[in-house]
Amino acid sequence: MAASEQVWKTPPPRLAGRHVALEPLSPAHADGLRTALGDGELSRCWYTSVPAPEDAAAYIGAALEKQARGGSWAFAVLDAAGAVVGSTRYYGMEPDIPRLQIGYTFYAPRVQRTGVNTEAKLLLLGHAFEAMGCICVGFETSTHNARSRAAILRLGAKQDGVLRSHRRHADGSVRDTVAFSIIESEWPVVKRNLQDRLEQGDRGHD
Repeated sequence: MAASEQVWKTPPPRLAGRHVALEPLSPAHADGLRTALGDGELSRCWYTSVPAPEDAAAYIGAALEKQARGGSWAFAVLDAAGAVVGSTRYYGMEPDIPRLQIGYTFYAPRVQRTGVNTEAKLLLLGHAFEAMGCICVGFETSTHNARSRAAILRLGAKQDGVLRSHRRHADGSVRDTVAFSIIESEWPVVKRNLQDRLEQGDRGHD
């Protein structure tokens, strides 16, 4: 079995950079995630699916149940001091292609508009392309989420199209989904761009 194929069968890894670490999400992260969610402002945005602070433990439980069924890996995002500042996920994992999606991402307000997202995406994309052998990594967001769409484009992803009436927002309204992707041949340039942004003290881009 090729090394990249074996990686898909292992538990989610810990990925660490200079400023951010991604740890396999576990119930032990519940208190930290609750703190990161603060006063619940993030959960009140109708076109996102961020849990309320009091639902942090249930959110982790649901993520781990889905992970146990296969096709997703959930991570806690930790800052340089080791504090939980958010969560993110691989999902839609298709080892036969191989490709996956990155999403379910949210961060504490105090680390937004810093380089946290840049380094987290660098770690996730690097592992997907270089360790897992992906030929494509996708991203999806609501058409209403202009900030997320802009952030995905800044990564170097290309917009593939809009999936109309694709799913529902957390409030039950119908969601049109914008789909983006980065393909294997684009990864070296995307990687260099993300590295340069970190070296330049990336701020104001997440």
